[in-house]
Amino acid sequence: MARLAPLLLLAVTIMAPVSAQAEALVDNVNGMTLDADGKVVRFTGILMTADGKVVRLLGAKDKRPDRLDWRADMKGRVLMPGFVDAHGHVMELGFRALELDLSDTRSLDEAKAKIAAYVAANPDRKWILGGGWNQERWRLGRFPTAADLDAVVGDKPVWLARIDGHAGWANSAALREAGISAATVSPPGGRIEKGAGGKPAGVFVDAAQALMQKAVPQPLPKDRDSAFLKAQATLLSLGVTAAADMGTSVDDWLSYRRMGDRGALRVRIISYGMGIDDTVRIGGTGPTPWLYADRLRLAGVKLYGDGALGSRGAWLKAPYADAPGEKGLGFQTDTVLRNLMSRAAMDKYQVAVHAIGDRANAQVLDAIDELSDTYGGDRRWRIEHAQVVDPADLPRFGKHGVIASMQPTHQTSDRTMAEARLGAARLTGAYAWHTMLADGAGLAFGSDFPVESPDPFAGWAAAFTRQGADGMPPGGWRPEEAVTREQAWKAFTQGGAYAAFAETVFGRLAPGQRADFIIVDRDPLAASPAELRQTKVEETWVGGEKVWERK
Repeated sequence: MARLAPLLLLAVTIMAPVSAQAEALVDNVNGMTLDADGKVVRFTGILMTADGKVVRLLGAKDKRPDRLDWRADMKGRVLMPGFVDAHGHVMELGFRALELDLSDTRSLDEAKAKIAAYVAANPDRKWILGGGWNQERWRLGRFPTAADLDAVVGDKPVWLARIDGHAGWANSAALREAGISAATVSPPGGRIEKGAGGKPAGVFVDAAQALMQKAVPQPLPKDRDSAFLKAQATLLSLGVTAAADMGTSVDDWLSYRRMGDRGALRVRIISYGMGIDDTVRIGGTGPTPWLYADRLRLAGVKLYGDGALGSRGAWLKAPYADAPGEKGLGFQTDTVLRNLMSRAAMDKYQVAVHAIGDRANAQVLDAIDELSDTYGGDRRWRIEHAQVVDPADLPRFGKHGVIASMQPTHQTSDRTMAEARLGAARLTGAYAWHTMLADGAGLAFGSDFPVESPDPFAGWAAAFTRQGADGMPPGGWRPEEAVTREQAWKAFTQGGAYAAFAETVFGRLAPGQRADFIIVDRDPLAASPAELRQTKVEETWVGGEKVWERK
């Protein structure tokens, strides 16, 4: 009988009803949110259910309930909805923090010094892994080479991802491990940079990275879990309460499930599987339901149309201005792309296609034109990045309500590079946020972390100023494409939720929505752009539960 007592206690606990009237109150706040039309709503308290949903927003004169489960007094601090990052890479964010990170280096020599220091500090690592390098920021005028790395690390393999993830840099030891030589052929959708005599120079662009990655040791489940927890802490500390994970592998999904099973999943993740195969292996015959109190769901599939501007992999209609013989890399033929999109749509997976160059964007829009006749209803086809679009193609985003999933800080980071890559005459449809909205596209903002910082306040400021943190250029770059402060805020909250069919679950503070909110150190609607960028998150709450606090 003594052994049965815990089970009986558990049964009583499970059967004990929770009062339907149980409520909690977060009170004495300088609260702000947007309504469904993007209008600012002010309030002083949030009444919530026991399971973390908003009952109603209270004004200063509204009577507070006499009986509550609990009440939190925020002492007049600013409260606003948590941000929804519409495009990020959760596990990569965590691994970048745990491995060698070159994203802060400003020259090749500085990168070499950081690599050498990392190797010295980690003598037991068989491979040196990391990323974040950017030859444009280094003003190198070329890609780095295996010889550059060999001068620092010659006795163990090194593999480092470019900041955008669309190229990788290897040393000679890594090339040997992967069996790559002058005879190795670039695969479709990829390019091996070559040196004298056709010898691999050390950089692999887009699909060619797979030639190296097959030799790279894969992280253990415990390593993946550590990376996830690091990424989650980073996102919550910046006020991001939900993120679309673009390119979830089966191993990534298993990490998220382990975290959910252990009660350690705090941030909300909308998952888009990495290609058809991984998506079907995760979801089977269609998207999953929301799991763990609306914290995890497989929504759709992530496909690739082309590469990135920085590695000249973005697929263009005309050659690059700074590389006349190149038009970039189209990853799929028209037929293959449409077949992949059709395969996903048959099982009602949402389709999100990476397209940066104008040729790639046109290809995806052509596919959507055709498939929308076959797969009707509310599909919310997504184009991720939509960075460089032929002006003639911009109105096509609104035709089928296509979601333009864009990243404001890409514009501020890429500005001078984009001008060099394309020339001024071809930039009319670049980073065209205002036009996207005006043409009826769904606008969802994110950061593409870890390519850019996941800090949403930096993205918010960039969106309505078209300026970087340095305030350049004066008046903003192509300021006609700026959106208003409120439009940018909506794109970073409701826009991201709508883009993932989650607008009834979270994205704003309103009755029935999950109580996902943050406490910040200033009023973002009254702050200058510079002040907005300096905003600090003091507390992060998800589902009415405090999950992070600044110490």
